[in-house]
Amino acid sequence: MRMLNENLRELPMSPVAFGITAFAILSLLLYLTLRIDRD
Repeated sequence: MRMLNENLRELPMSPVAFGITAFAILSLLLYLTLRIDRD
């Protein structure tokens, strides 16, 4: 776990941008899952 924290500290983008990107990806996955469920 400590190794992961060390790597996260040197992110190529800001934590805010990372959060927004992660949120967008999760939203897209959720949307696709719900769309597939409906069929």
